Amino acid sequence: MKYNDIIEKMTLEEKASLMSGKDFWQTQEIERLGIDSIFLADGPHGIRRQAAAANKPGLNQGVPATCYPTAATVANSWNAELGEKVGEFLGEEAIAQNVNVLLGPGINMKRNPLCGRNFEYFSEDPYLTGKMAASYIRGIQSYGVSACVKHFAVNNQEEKRMTIDTIVDERTMREIYLTAFEMAVKEGQTQSIMSSYNKLNGTYTNEHMHLMQDILRHEWNYTGTVITDWGGSNDRVAGLRAGNELEMPTTAGETDQEIIQAVHNGEISEEILDQSVDRLLDLIYFTETKTKKDPRPFDVEKHHRVSQKVAEESIVLLKNENNILPLTFGKKVAVIGDFAKDARYQGAGSSIVNPTILDHTMECFEESGIISIGYEPGFERYGKKNQKKIDKACALAEKADAVLLYIGLDEVTEAEGLDRKHMNIPENQIELLDAISEVNQNIIGIISCGSAVEMPWIDKVKGLLHGYLGGQAGARAILRVLSGDVNPSGKLAETYPIRYEDTPSAKYFPGKEKTVEYREGMYIGYRYYDTANVNVRFPFGYGLSYTTFAYSDIEVSKDAVTFQLTNTGQKAGMEVPQLYVRCQSDQIFRPTKELKGFTKVFINAGETKTVTISFDDKTFRYFNVQTNQWEIETAEYEILIGASSADIKLNDTIFIEGTNAPIPYDKEKLPSYYSGNIKNVSQREFESLLGRSVPSPYWDRTQPLGYNDMIAQCHYAKGIFGKLLYHSIVFTHWFLRKIGKRSQANLMMMSVYNMPFRGIARMTGGIVNMPMLDGILTMVNGNFFKGIYHLTKEKVKLMKNGT
Repeated sequence: MKYNDIIEKMTLEEKASLMSGKDFWQTQEIERLGIDSIFLADGPHGIRRQAAAANKPGLNQGVPATCYPTAATVANSWNAELGEKVGEFLGEEAIAQNVNVLLGPGINMKRNPLCGRNFEYFSEDPYLTGKMAASYIRGIQSYGVSACVKHFAVNNQEEKRMTIDTIVDERTMREIYLTAFEMAVKEGQTQSIMSSYNKLNGTYTNEHMHLMQDILRHEWNYTGTVITDWGGSNDRVAGLRAGNELEMPTTAGETDQEIIQAVHNGEISEEILDQSVDRLLDLIYFTETKTKKDPRPFDVEKHHRVSQKVAEESIVLLKNENNILPLTFGKKVAVIGDFAKDARYQGAGSSIVNPTILDHTMECFEESGIISIGYEPGFERYGKKNQKKIDKACALAEKADAVLLYIGLDEVTEAEGLDRKHMNIPENQIELLDAISEVNQNIIGIISCGSAVEMPWIDKVKGLLHGYLGGQAGARAILRVLSGDVNPSGKLAETYPIRYEDTPSAKYFPGKEKTVEYREGMYIGYRYYDTANVNVRFPFGYGLSYTTFAYSDIEVSKDAVTFQLTNTGQKAGMEVPQLYVRCQSDQIFRPTKELKGFTKVFINAGETKTVTISFDDKTFRYFNVQTNQWEIETAEYEILIGASSADIKLNDTIFIEGTNAPIPYDKEKLPSYYSGNIKNVSQREFESLLGRSVPSPYWDRTQPLGYNDMIAQCHYAKGIFGKLLYHSIVFTHWFLRKIGKRSQANLMMMSVYNMPFRGIARMTGGIVNMPMLDGILTMVNGNFFKGIYHLTKEKVKLMKNGT
């Protein structure tokens, strides 16, 4: 241990105290030993250091900070160096705000397009996600601030996220859901990791010995700190034993006593506690040097310009019929859409940043050179229909050479704690598009949202630009692409299906009660669409440019693939060549192709560059569930170079001598997985893949409600109090939406309706403890007066103890 001399001086009580927060955002300190508290803040795409006191829970407004484009946006840049630059600027701002640990980036896979938090995640592909995450981490930690990669692991839905049990096979877990975390640890050297809320194959992730010990600590040799998601601790001693050092937020000493008692009765050894303290001290000492000694203000204007540069490189041009873009000089445009006036630039939830500056489209026109003849909102932002607004918009559109139509999803549709109900853009916006197309066919759509949407209306626009969620400077960045000042170079980091029903996980998402089954296995995103030959709206890796590129002269060696890339157009631009690998053996089922490398290249008009993409330890590997390790199959491998997963430009083959591991599967028992047609996997076949029985997906309605049951389950509670509680929450949610308080309604669903009962104790900073919670559960389960007596007695006892 690094800090054995300090730990030897600690009492058992002091050691235990370090394992939980001091308040909502800070760790505990020990003054007599010179151990300071450190500050943790949300910050996947900007610092949200809460302006309210650190002991105040909730999603309070943060101190002003630069709101950079979200991870889903930056992933479209396919530029790891740009990601590292974002990380560096995040690190600099963390220093300025005395933040030690930045809670991000989020690297969960986009298993399903409806996950409400997809705007915070990079991609549907683990390799692209891992490379971008590692770059962010290196940038953040270059300033002596710790990144905190989240949410570990297999956390891919927001609904019931604190109780849902993810059922997934080992190979899928390793290849799809853990690879990016592995890269974050090994390549990014992240100093901290946040465990997720969910269960994984029956065990909460922060108590999961296989995940936390076998894989994270032993296989990946991770020596950093693991931090619970806020309120994500179930059994504190089991979590500590698994290596989850820091519980957040504070429980006012309640779980400290659990740890002390567990050491006294031999449930956990003091040596394990010492190791946990040692790792936490390493995090404290790693981060406190610069944050304590070198706080300095950052250059607000410079960081705003960087945010704009990042947004510019992340914008994706999806359609450009008859080269309607860039806008020619002198063309008069009508600007229509509520998002043009008030930019949609970030998601909702714990990642909300209070921006230092905020650009809006209508305020940036003069410098763009684009001639605007006027603006009309055209639609109500939150979906209400308004024919007068449509009529005014059409009247303006009739006078213009072209229409810039700003559409997308609103702030309360994409939010932490909730999943989307569908993939549609609101109907009132599509009605506006339909009406405008009757009076002006030169429509350029500009989409603002952080996730994939259906586009049955795409034939009615000649140009389509996707800005995703471009941060505080995103509006100006979009205008620079529209005007041609910037040549778009973004490529989609996720597939856009034609309709939601085409999505491989559509029948298995979300888990509605106890479990969510990953029956699609490794076939998520393009891995499924390309293997099963399903047509999509836009493939993974797709994006247009104002110039053209030609690929030629592929050469494959044992270490890399090399080829020539030529800019055959009239403008300088950036292209993203993508390396995919296809194994030509059919002994072990695989997707038809998998991303194994990429690079981003700037090329002047008429120029040719030699491009090399190296192979690495992930190029040919697969996880063998029989040997329980990574193996390489002896086979011919096709090396594919493409402009997207569906646009392969060059190909060659290479023979790879593998590890000659035994074939782990019986092909006859897994026909869906060998074909890739996984839309209707039977329970029997899924159990063959898992190697065990599938647990019941339903809540047991015969048992009393307990700590890990959700408040939503009170609808079948045995006591009238529980049922009244349920109905009052449902009514309040309906009423808040009815009167337009959508954000508050969402917050109620996230922090009350879907909260397990233990969360009442874990998230209230000691105001409610577990004995008091026992009283609440007694009331819910039908013994109201006995429960209220117990609750009152325990509250009095808590107050007498001075808590």
